[in-house]
Amino acid sequence: MDAAMDIYGLPGIAVGVIEDGRVVAVETRGELAAGGGEAVTPDTLFKIASNTKAMTAGVLARLVDQGKLRWDDPVVKHLPQFRMHDPWVTANMQVRDLLIHNSGLGLGAGDLMLWPEPNTFTRADIIAGLEHLRPVTSFRSGYAYDNLLYVVAGEVAAAAGGMPFDELVRRELFGPLGMDGCRVGAWRLDEAGSVARPHRRVDGRNVPVDERVDAGGVVPDITSMAAGGIRCGVDDMLKWVDMWLDPADPWLSPAQRRAVWTAHMPMPVSERMRQWDSSHFSAYGYGWRLSDVQGEWKVAHTGTLSGMYSSVILLPDRKAGIVILINGEGEAARTALGQVLLEHYTAPDARADVAHYAGLLDQERAQRSADEPLPDTSSRRPADAAQAGALLGVWRDPWFGEVALCPRADGIGFASARSPLMRGRLVRVGERWLVDWDEDSVDAEAWLHPPSPADGNGATLTLSHVDPDADFSYDYGDLAFTRLRDCP
Repeated sequence: MDAAMDIYGLPGIAVGVIEDGRVVAVETRGELAAGGGEAVTPDTLFKIASNTKAMTAGVLARLVDQGKLRWDDPVVKHLPQFRMHDPWVTANMQVRDLLIHNSGLGLGAGDLMLWPEPNTFTRADIIAGLEHLRPVTSFRSGYAYDNLLYVVAGEVAAAAGGMPFDELVRRELFGPLGMDGCRVGAWRLDEAGSVARPHRRVDGRNVPVDERVDAGGVVPDITSMAAGGIRCGVDDMLKWVDMWLDPADPWLSPAQRRAVWTAHMPMPVSERMRQWDSSHFSAYGYGWRLSDVQGEWKVAHTGTLSGMYSSVILLPDRKAGIVILINGEGEAARTALGQVLLEHYTAPDARADVAHYAGLLDQERAQRSADEPLPDTSSRRPADAAQAGALLGVWRDPWFGEVALCPRADGIGFASARSPLMRGRLVRVGERWLVDWDEDSVDAEAWLHPPSPADGNGATLTLSHVDPDADFSYDYGDLAFTRLRDCP
């Protein structure tokens, strides 16, 4: 941990390790907010992000045990308003399909309805928007990571369980497992105790991101709750891990434990997995990734959300588990530290240190940059109304809503009606158009592609990533805007 803190300059971190029902290590470092002086503790709440998905799957498994739903129930049985782009997929998508990333949608399709936060999209908007997201492969033919369908899964659970999803999580999960410090839905900041702030990296410094709190001191519910909205401390996360490592724990039946940890959807085995772990298979269960590491069974997941990173790694046959929670830009730190802790069990005689894996990650990043170099946009210059011409006006995408390309004080603006942080300035780079976002936290610039005259009345305005390695949740590729009206 000290090496990870030093190499990556993390603001704070909490790590826990459990073996055979016994917590053997809980370590914390750093601060809730860089420079604030308040230390991270074992109870400090972190965003666990996509490690929420396993909790959502667990709640659904509990409902299956209770006879309130079946994995093969059609989604429309519980949510009659549910629609995918293809009516056949709508009719045939089962509850299980919501959890295994096999819908045919592209990677991160529709994620701009979830992030950047805050925005005005609701869970009802997501269910309605899915109909307008076109698939890129056929249904159940392959794996592409998805967040929106986990939001739908939470709504299925709420419908089957007879209460809002956050109440269901507290009743079915936090209560029975004694995870009293965890938070889901809306919660009071002053009653939560120690809460880690997410951080952005700016000029080599960790800059805390303000917590969203309303006038009454309440941290609001987020639309992505069932996909990535739970917060927990490391002590409570170890209770969650301990339950999964104990096959006799009555929280879930043996049949549903098997269902959750069955390889339902094959996943690619990456070159890193082959080299680091000698992996031969990789698959997705219900909210968990399954693979082999040096001949041993591994069940794991990671989480990434708004300046926080998490990792949960289980070796079920050893009854060993690892939890890592970080409140800064910690993707590489999570990977390097997690690998070292994993190899304590799987390759103790050959184990390398954090610096070794940090170096390998640097090499990977350099190779990606060489293979797909970032375009040179240094010649950018503000666009004016004369240049923008036919681009000016209010445009609409059927799931993302309206954006305005209209004059503002510093040139031509791009402003989303429903996602306030998606506002920027239109600039020229040679003959191309680029959206330079006003908010630094929106860190994936977009090329803007004008309609082609050859498209006639069906002409659409589209976006794409400037950085080929940008976060897939900036889902520019699924946007297609048609012109509505002139600028006000």
